[in-house]
Amino acid sequence: MNEKIVLMLGGARSGKSRLAERQAEQWLHSNLVSQLVYVATAQVKDEEMAQRVKHHRVSRSENWSVVEEPWSLPEVITDADKNTCILVDCLTLWLTYGLCEQGVDAFLQQKSALLTALEKSQARIILVSNEVGHGIVPLGELSRVFVDQSGWLHQDIAQLADRVEFIMAGCALRIK
Repeated sequence: MNEKIVLMLGGARSGKSRLAERQAEQWLHSNLVSQLVYVATAQVKDEEMAQRVKHHRVSRSENWSVVEEPWSLPEVITDADKNTCILVDCLTLWLTYGLCEQGVDAFLQQKSALLTALEKSQARIILVSNEVGHGIVPLGELSRVFVDQSGWLHQDIAQLADRVEFIMAGCALRIK
């Protein structure tokens, strides 16, 4: 199995993270990689998010190294070697940080750097993200920008990905 980039999309609490972790663990147990790196893009700013992070931590096996990085994904990916699987969870929070903390122009530069890093990387990479384009067009400008940028980000990564899956109710539907 020569898959290098896998994109897993779905709604909130659809089972994306669990399936992504299982895929990475399968690669580890099949000796396709020797190191698992979980890149957590979430920032804990309230108790509810702290509980979400805690849930993710206790559900992961001890095979994982964790990197908490809300912004510098290209650097993390560039630094990984071919024996590493990087699981990025999640692009939605990375996008939120980019748009709200850095601005659209900075986000677009970082997105370009991410796409370049994905193309050049020798690591196996699993990217998890929320699909938010199934609803109505939001009323607020920031919400519309977020939905637009999310959709374009997913399309650009899907072009590079060897596999794209849509996750619903803990089940994966392969769309590429």
